[in-house]
Amino acid sequence: MLAAAAIPHCVWPVDIDETPQIGESPAALVTRLAEQKAAAAAKLCPRDSPILAADTIVTIEGALLGKPPHEGAARQMLQLLSGKTHEVLTGYHLRHPLADGQLSQQSRVVTTQVTVRALQDQEIVGYLRSEEWRGKAGAYAIQGRFAAFICAISGSYDNVVGLPLCNVVEDLRATGLLPADWPSWSP
Repeated sequence: MLAAAAIPHCVWPVDIDETPQIGESPAALVTRLAEQKAAAAAKLCPRDSPILAADTIVTIEGALLGKPPHEGAARQMLQLLSGKTHEVLTGYHLRHPLADGQLSQQSRVVTTQVTVRALQDQEIVGYLRSEEWRGKAGAYAIQGRFAAFICAISGSYDNVVGLPLCNVVEDLRATGLLPADWPSWSP
């Protein structure tokens, strides 16, 4: 998404424990995980690099739907989403060094409401067979085949994909981290 927006970046994959803490709200969870991912990435990338890290979760009826560990969990998630509106929360954390050597850090959570039409059993079976659900919060990828099941969205589409790009660009601009000639900048 950053590449499509002509925002220079490098990717530093990290692996952290994404288990929710007891009583943790969805917003607190994605904020904490984004902060932990940023801290883990800081150990891998060059010292003065700005770091942007994010985490996304789906929530419905009080349930947190992360990445399903297996097909059975994905089936349950899709059945729960069928015919209902749910929320997708993405928390992101931006940290960068200031001229005086201090570390600037800010976090933001963006929420989008997504309505899924009632799914037929054979549609769920077919979607599961596509394997598109693997590694996706809520067991779906809105930018893929699952788009055919979405009947309404309120808020940022990019947030559902995994990064609320408009908000990120606002924060990058406010902190002076965008190239001066963005968006015409090209690598």
